Amino acid sequence: MDDYLAIVHKPAGWLVHRTPLDKGETRFVLQTLRDQIGQHVWPVHRLDKGTSGVLLFALDADTARLLGQAFESGQGLQKTYRAVVRGWPADAGLIDHPLKRMPDDMRTERLEVQPAQSRFATLRHFELPLPQQGFASTRCAEVALEPLTGRRHQLRRHMKHIAHPIIGDATHGKGPLNRDVAELIGLQRLWLHATRLQLAHPVSAQPLVIEAPLPAEWGLWKTFPKCPTAVRA
Repeated sequence: MDDYLAIVHKPAGWLVHRTPLDKGETRFVLQTLRDQIGQHVWPVHRLDKGTSGVLLFALDADTARLLGQAFESGQGLQKTYRAVVRGWPADAGLIDHPLKRMPDDMRTERLEVQPAQSRFATLRHFELPLPQQGFASTRCAEVALEPLTGRRHQLRRHMKHIAHPIIGDATHGKGPLNRDVAELIGLQRLWLHATRLQLAHPVSAQPLVIEAPLPAEWGLWKTFPKCPTAVRA
């Protein structure tokens, strides 16, 4: 935190702010941060409720406007995520797949389709002792993800598009698999974490790199041994 910015390591399962789409939720990062530091704060980007990691707030309206412009243009902005996905993706790749605006994000009555690109790099292959689709085990991978554009649920939708949905994704993933994995490891969450945010400081223009270490529960995946390169997805 400085005179212009507040940085939060958001827990999984918290909303950034109140929304009528989730009226039963009682945990909000914005309200909690405001109460902790005793002043108003402005969210400049968002993470899905299930996603953990780096979250940035402005401490005044002018800084919020400058940061909003930076996030909108994407210039000099780099975001990196870590995820656990079903299957064994290629070692690396670019997903170039346009995305329709989601129903609650429509700005006009006509259907809007936006260009969207994401990079991925596979960090580790492993198998879970869960039979699936005729196989004796379920193949999973830990991947690094970088959204090159800022569309709603972009990483979740792009990983579904290449048939490697993020584990724990109730909207774009596989429900039966999510339930089986949660029972196996004893924890249910969306396995997506914002690890790093790099941008220019909105006032000083100095390079700013913000990192959030992986949550402790990520260590659960280390109990499943690394596997050699995949031969089937």
